[in-house]
Amino acid sequence: MNDSIRVGVVGANPATSWAAAAHFPALASLDDFTVTAVATTRKATAQDAATAFGAAHAFTSAAELAACPDVDLVVVSVKSSGHALAVRAALSEGKHVLCEWPLGADVDESTELTAAAAQAGVVSAIGLQGYHSPPVRSVRDFIAGGGIGRVESVAAVVPGDPLGGSRIPQGLAWSTDPRLGSSLLTIMGGHTLAVLDHLAGEIAEVAAVVVNLHPEVVVTETGERAVNGAPGQVVLAGRLADGGVISVSVQGGSSTSGPDEFFVRIAGTEGAVTIRPRSGAYLNWASFDVVLSRPDGTRKVLPVPGTDGPAANVAALYREIGLAIAEGRPAHPDFGTALRHHRVLAAIERASLTGTREAVRP
Repeated sequence: MNDSIRVGVVGANPATSWAAAAHFPALASLDDFTVTAVATTRKATAQDAATAFGAAHAFTSAAELAACPDVDLVVVSVKSSGHALAVRAALSEGKHVLCEWPLGADVDESTELTAAAAQAGVVSAIGLQGYHSPPVRSVRDFIAGGGIGRVESVAAVVPGDPLGGSRIPQGLAWSTDPRLGSSLLTIMGGHTLAVLDHLAGEIAEVAAVVVNLHPEVVVTETGERAVNGAPGQVVLAGRLADGGVISVSVQGGSSTSGPDEFFVRIAGTEGAVTIRPRSGAYLNWASFDVVLSRPDGTRKVLPVPGTDGPAANVAALYREIGLAIAEGRPAHPDFGTALRHHRVLAAIERASLTGTREAVRP
């Protein structure tokens, strides 16, 4: 391999893609990575992306990009319904792969992809950028170092806008089909639960209510009515693996002013930390303020670093991938991490359907 890791990005539309918003700015800030190939579904768009991002190759399929000899790492940044196809293409060519969250459309597909990555012997990584958010890592280190003693409870209320309400933006209308794997539960819920897991520990069992209050939604830009099969409200209560409890509410909505603020409180035997946003609406890429409360009534603001947003967190994930490749070890978070979080989501869905507490299956 060259000194620079050669990157091919699937889903590289220069105007509207998540790759354009986060991945390409992240890669532009890194000396050890070079964008060599891009792929979109149309040749003209692929050529535009190649010109915009300085790639030598432009393709119209993930398979063509993965087969390119000038690509070491395939980045899968398409709609979640296309993740599996693109990941399989990368693995079949023995390429390292970074896939945006969620990994698969469901836990079965994610299990298959995780096993395939292990069989291929490549470095896999999942785009749960909250793992590499500076404020998240700072609070995690504080808690892991005994800053609040043993964690006894976690409580969070987070926004799900623009998903879950009576209206939906035209660009997200496809997500009303739950079979495609992208919903308030998997996206806002998945990212939130991954951060809480990183901060306070794994979820072992859950009870939950997952509901769809709007079986028909209005497409904001056109006024068209669309059938909606995706959940819009998620509430769960559960136990952590070490015995603590957790409660989370993901509140869907379609406010024209954007998502509301989130709130997180993690309490332990020696104190509690309360987290509120300083800037940004979502826990996995926001900057936030943290207040530490002690049992004696004292309170203080913890010195927590900010973040420059999703692109900076994604850049940190790329640095982790580079180290994993150089050191011949798994990246963190990898497909195995993704599969564990998919199993939590599956337990939440089962619990809502059965009305019982469900264990997270190993």
